[in-house]
Amino acid sequence: MSNIFASSIGKKLLMALAGLFLSLFLLVHLGINLTLILFEDPRIFNIAAHFMASNILIKIFEVVLFGGILLHLLYGLIIQVLNWLARPIRYRVGNYAQTSFFSKFMIHTALIILVFLVIHLVDFYFKAKFGHIEEVIYNGKHYHDLGTLVIAKFRVGGFVIFYIASFLFLGFHLLHGFQSAFQTLGIDHRVYTPVIKGLGLLYTLVIVAGFSVIPLVIYFTR
Repeated sequence: MSNIFASSIGKKLLMALAGLFLSLFLLVHLGINLTLILFEDPRIFNIAAHFMASNILIKIFEVVLFGGILLHLLYGLIIQVLNWLARPIRYRVGNYAQTSFFSKFMIHTALIILVFLVIHLVDFYFKAKFGHIEEVIYNGKHYHDLGTLVIAKFRVGGFVIFYIASFLFLGFHLLHGFQSAFQTLGIDHRVYTPVIKGLGLLYTLVIVAGFSVIPLVIYFTR
């Protein structure tokens, strides 16, 4: 029992739990970002971002979040490398019948998402934590004006294209990862599995469409 998380099954279990945790975070992040197009003034976004950055419980959640990201990436890479080592000579003709289209490219989409995440953190998170961002005052209280920074980024056509493309790749990753996570947790049933697939598709569409519409609205209307 003590070595379960060192086993292949244990690594997949931890990766699945971390992936589901990150999926929940995406919904919260999307809700906050949508305020940028629901309101003309970025005030709500700035207040929400300040709350996320200053609340002690959120700070603990932040540590867990980064731990979840690292855990998900680390175990994903380990599992992929172990799979490659287990079959050092690749088949001339792939056995695609046993592998879904999306699952074959999970490691590739993960690396693209990692590049996007690093750029995203440098542009916003690290700049807010360690750089200089203009401040605004609401009711006598100072807030980082992150909303204006995000809007400025989404007025750059190249950045908008890169941002949306990154979320399309995330969508490919989510389509397989959502269902795979539940299968790893032992939820694989002729009745429940189609429902999970449907929820995974719906979740993916909401995430990709939601995050994509924000820069498009800002680019074309602001």
